[in-house]
Amino acid sequence: MANKQKILIVDDDANIAEIISLYLTKECFDTQVAQDGEEALKAFESYAPNLILLDLMLPGIDGYQVCREIRQKSMTPIIMLSAKGEVFDKVLGLELGADDYIEKPFDSKELVARVKAVLRRSSAARTEDPQSEIKSVEYPDLTINLTNYAVIYYGKSIEMPPKELELLYFLASSPNQVFTREQLLDHIWGYEYIGDTRTVDVHIKRLREKIKDHEMWRLSTVWGIGYKFEVK
Repeated sequence: MANKQKILIVDDDANIAEIISLYLTKECFDTQVAQDGEEALKAFESYAPNLILLDLMLPGIDGYQVCREIRQKSMTPIIMLSAKGEVFDKVLGLELGADDYIEKPFDSKELVARVKAVLRRSSAARTEDPQSEIKSVEYPDLTINLTNYAVIYYGKSIEMPPKELELLYFLASSPNQVFTREQLLDHIWGYEYIGDTRTVDVHIKRLREKIKDHEMWRLSTVWGIGYKFEVK
C-alpha cells in the first residue's frame, strides 16, 4: 500500500484543528497538528508534510511569516485558512506564495476537494519525466522557465510567487490567445475557485508591477473577457 500523504494542520483553535484532522483522516490522509507558528516551523522540518493547512491568525509567529519562511526553502503546497474575508488578506497570502485560500467557516467537502486538487497539481509537477523537454518560453528581454521556476527580465532574475509565474508562463506559452478569468482560474489553480475572479486580477496586477510592457509584447486586458499575452 502506498504511503499516506501527510497534512500539517496549523491552527491555534484545537476544536477546528481536530475537526479538520477528522475530515482528512476519513479521506486516508495522515495528519499532524501544530498550534502556533513556532511549532509549525519545527513540525515542517520533522514531519515533512506533503501539504500545509495554515491559519493566518496564530499566536507569536503569524501565518504570513510562517508561509514566508517556508517559501524561502520549500515549494511544499500551502493552503491558508482565515476567518477574515478582507481582500488584503487574500492578496498578501497569495503574494507570499500560498497555493490557495479558504475562509472559515468552510464546508468539509470543499476543504477536502481543495486539498486533493492542490496535491494533484503538486504531484504532477514532481513526477514529470525528467527527460521531457524543459518548459520554457522566450521573448525579447524575457525568459520564463517553468521547469526551475525562474523568470529572467532584461538579464536579471525576477522573484515572484509560484502562482504568478505559472500564470505568466501559461499566458506567454499561448501568445495572442484570449483567456477568460474563469479559464485562468481553472488552469492555474486546478479547479473552480468559487467564482472569485479577483484572484486573477490580483496576480495580473502584481505581474504588471514586475514585468512592464515591451515594444514586442505585453500583458493585455481584453475588456469584458479576460487577458492575453499580446505579441506584435
